[in-house]
Amino acid sequence: MRAIVGMAAAAVLVLATPATAHAGTPPWRKLTSFFVTPYAPHQNDVIRVLLHCPDESNHAIVGSTAFPLKGSWRAYREVGVGLSGRGFGRRGVIISRYAPPGHHEVRMKCVKVTIDKATHLRKVKVLGRASAPLLVREFRVKQYF
Repeated sequence: MRAIVGMAAAAVLVLATPATAHAGTPPWRKLTSFFVTPYAPHQNDVIRVLLHCPDESNHAIVGSTAFPLKGSWRAYREVGVGLSGRGFGRRGVIISRYAPPGHHEVRMKCVKVTIDKATHLRKVKVLGRASAPLLVREFRVKQYF
């Protein structure tokens, strides 16, 4: 009886072809998606950026006017996000106390960075873009009580 079950299992493995299991890349792996939570943080809060880039990209850049640093004269700040093997990334970004209250736009670029080892020159190719709205509310001490 065991020999018959073993022969049946071997026959099933021989007949199964690897080409029928997965023919190509699924379409969601080539999409770009971007999510910022919470939508309306206060100044001096931390927001969470969740994103997905195409498989070819190896880095993502997230920028906004809501992220300036203390003492910096730049109004727009970009933050780098590393990606996993599947193209997913996440990062916590601090909304500055010095960010002007109101509506801001958070922009994301999915890029593929290649570096020439002989000349150390960097080549950046943009593979996808997305944006999300963000409403920054004024800092209030009572939000901590």
